[in-house]
Amino acid sequence: MKETTTTKTYTPKRKTLSGVVVSDKMKDTIVVLVERYVKDEKYQKFINLRKRYKVHDLGNTKKIGDKVTIESCRPISRHKSFKIIN
Repeated sequence: MKETTTTKTYTPKRKTLSGVVVSDKMKDTIVVLVERYVKDEKYQKFINLRKRYKVHDLGNTKKIGDKVTIESCRPISRHKSFKIIN
């Protein structure tokens, strides 16, 4: 008798972040600045953390100053691993 095994499909949880477009000079790429307000573990002080992400923007639809939501995806190039949701 042959046993059948059910395999569970794995769907990765995608990270979503929101930020502001700070550069749109590259072809099909924008730079998004994401700010987080977190509490330091050691000193119990609140600090602003900033990080810049290169995001795939097919057709250069976004301009500097636009607020965007980005989502992680497979690596598109060496530095791009995010795409625009809206």
